[in-house]
Amino acid sequence: MEPWSMASPKHPGSPGWTGPIAKCTAGTKQEASAAGRDLPCPGPEGHLDAHGGPSPNSSMTTGELQEYWRKEKRCWRRVKLLFEVASARIEERKVSKFVMYQIVIIQTGSFDSNKAVLERRYSDFEMLQKSLLKTFREEIEDIVFPKKHLMGNFSEEMISERKLAFQEYLSLLYAIRCVRRSREFIDFLTRPELREAFGCLRGGQYSRALDILVRVVPLQEKLTAHCPVMVVPALCAMLVCHRDLERPAEAFAAGERALQCLQAREGHRYYAPLLDAMLRLAYALGKDFVSLQEKLQESQLRKPSPWGFTLKELTVREYLY
Repeated sequence: MEPWSMASPKHPGSPGWTGPIAKCTAGTKQEASAAGRDLPCPGPEGHLDAHGGPSPNSSMTTGELQEYWRKEKRCWRRVKLLFEVASARIEERKVSKFVMYQIVIIQTGSFDSNKAVLERRYSDFEMLQKSLLKTFREEIEDIVFPKKHLMGNFSEEMISERKLAFQEYLSLLYAIRCVRRSREFIDFLTRPELREAFGCLRGGQYSRALDILVRVVPLQEKLTAHCPVMVVPALCAMLVCHRDLERPAEAFAAGERALQCLQAREGHRYYAPLLDAMLRLAYALGKDFVSLQEKLQESQLRKPSPWGFTLKELTVREYLY
């Protein structure tokens, strides 16, 4: 193993990974946008078991069973995200002037107490469009990107027009499965905030880093439900911040979430350092540390790690660029 591979962009779970996260199904452009109910539809009365499915002793015909499961599939829908460009403001700097658009992202299907609020400028949207065209030109060929104008960019009429255009643009991109799961789309919505948070972590500004992470991590989790391991670096950063602020209980809670995302992937570069940090926290909190110690020992026996990076040494290497 090369000495730099522990934090290498070659790892699909790494923030530096530039390869595809998921591929589009051939011939599929967009998914249905209709959001269904969260609860399954009731099945035929008298034929359900204790779990709500057809009973093994059911007298339903094959056709009835097929129709039952068709209804079940129609009732279960993935939880969607809704995008709203809620407001805009003009920002003036020494050598530039531009419009910042405020994007509000909420989850449908249930009450969302963790709505995301972020700001992006026209050039950020433009960079997203250019990067998506490199990989998904065919998939997004019918999506119109708001054009640049030489004059009138700061007029109230133009700003209002672009607010609506960018809102529709994000919604249409999100409707395409392979696009919403792409590194480009996820980075557009999360990377600036994550870079700032990890920069604060490197500078020892743990409280400031946590303020940003508690806002961006819920959005990152929603965007990466198909690949939870992508959230592990941010959750580990939360652990490190809480631990160094002498909040062991909060640090342990963040670590538990990270372990759940890893799903016992012993080969992942964060697995052993995270277990080691959790073991120490569990011991300090009077929790069961023996099981964590056994997992760590088993992991080291299966795949020894000669570099011995601590969890903090790993996290400070993330989101450098």
